[in-house]
Amino acid sequence: MTRWTPDPTFYPSPREAVTAPAEKLAYVAAFDRTASRPDAIVVLDTDPDSPDYGRVVGWTDLPYVGDELHHFGWNACSSALCPTAPHPHVERRYLIVPGLRSSRIHVLDTQPDPRQPQVVKVIGAEELAKRAGYSRPHTVHCGPDGIYLSALGGADGADGPGGIAILDHTTFEVRGAWEADRGPQFLAYDMWWHLTQDVLVTSEWGTPPMIEDGIIGELLLGRRYGHAIHFWDLAKRRHVQRVDLGDQYQMPLELRPAHDPTKSYGFVGVVISVEDLSASIWLWHRDGDAWAVTKVIDIPAEPADPADLPDLLKPFGAVPPLVTDIDLSVDDRFLYVSCWGTGELRQYDVSDPLHPVQTGSVHLGGIVRRTAHPAAPDEALAGGPQMVEVSRDGRRVYVSNSLYGAWDDQFYPDGVGAWLAKLDVDVDAGGLTPDERFFPHGDEFRGLRVHQTRLQGGDASSDSYCFP
Repeated sequence: MTRWTPDPTFYPSPREAVTAPAEKLAYVAAFDRTASRPDAIVVLDTDPDSPDYGRVVGWTDLPYVGDELHHFGWNACSSALCPTAPHPHVERRYLIVPGLRSSRIHVLDTQPDPRQPQVVKVIGAEELAKRAGYSRPHTVHCGPDGIYLSALGGADGADGPGGIAILDHTTFEVRGAWEADRGPQFLAYDMWWHLTQDVLVTSEWGTPPMIEDGIIGELLLGRRYGHAIHFWDLAKRRHVQRVDLGDQYQMPLELRPAHDPTKSYGFVGVVISVEDLSASIWLWHRDGDAWAVTKVIDIPAEPADPADLPDLLKPFGAVPPLVTDIDLSVDDRFLYVSCWGTGELRQYDVSDPLHPVQTGSVHLGGIVRRTAHPAAPDEALAGGPQMVEVSRDGRRVYVSNSLYGAWDDQFYPDGVGAWLAKLDVDVDAGGLTPDERFFPHGDEFRGLRVHQTRLQGGDASSDSYCFP
């Protein structure tokens, strides 16, 4: 749907976006691990003045079973204000919700009642395969020229290559594969960009057979999962450069470029080093005419009694941090790092991106710790801070605890549960404090696990900007 004036939730620059009003609702992807009942988009009240604050206020079941909702995003965002945008009056109204296992793509309309999104279209796996040659859709980003959708597998779940499909802003039809020349790229995961520099960046995980039953020890120790990031000419849709982090650094997943479009850097989180079980954060940046990556944060594994560890980790006697998500505040000041294995969310001041300084930490859950939330101090938590989402003004951070069904079962074999927490940020000095009023968990999610959160009006990982 189009508007005669730009959507008021769009901002031409990150400087203006940080002045946006606080979100009133959050949308959460929730899935049934047994695939016996539908997954859902759950709506939470995030207005602290509301009597329903921190509670589930909306619920939309999807029409099928077996989707395993994972990442999702808006149909349109601030990139629509870029000078090259062919559709400047699109509206941030629809949620594009892929099923990672089913390869179905659901379109949900958040109007007229934002608390009750309605499914208005389902794109079948066969259409994604026929038109783009992909399956297992993962990440959604709203670009100025269409909706970008990364995919992990080739058609019908084949080994690959994975890549990017483009959906139409208005009809949501699959236009086709984005790549004109993929060069050596084969594995896929995340993608994002430096819009004003015509640069797209992609990262690597694994193909469907490599991931769908969880981590395969032989592949991990054999250094077979992804360990590189790729740089592309965004305008020409051609591969430009592959940068290998080193095959010991397995699974560079989430990409977070600077929001300031005049900057040429970004962060990527690496899940695990097979040499010492550490996790790490790397900075990509210009090196003359080429791109380079530099490791800027190391997070070591923590020793543990093998008796307290799941079978996968018993031989190592340690808990890996397992950095599975990162997020960068809209002002590019704070980087948030989810350590899902140790149950910790870390905050770093990255004003100098080559020299991050840790400024905050909160423990919740963890493979061994099982740290409780202050709102329920007697309840040991499973899972840990996993998907992390930052409000546009940088004052609130939301974390959910489930990673991916097969990984949940491997690392938390006694059950991962379901919980979502909000943390308040000291935007002056840094630091994080759990909000004791906001902790939906357990039966509130009706037996479903919770993964990604999207904030009404946009958030730190939903929008990109073309003006500083």
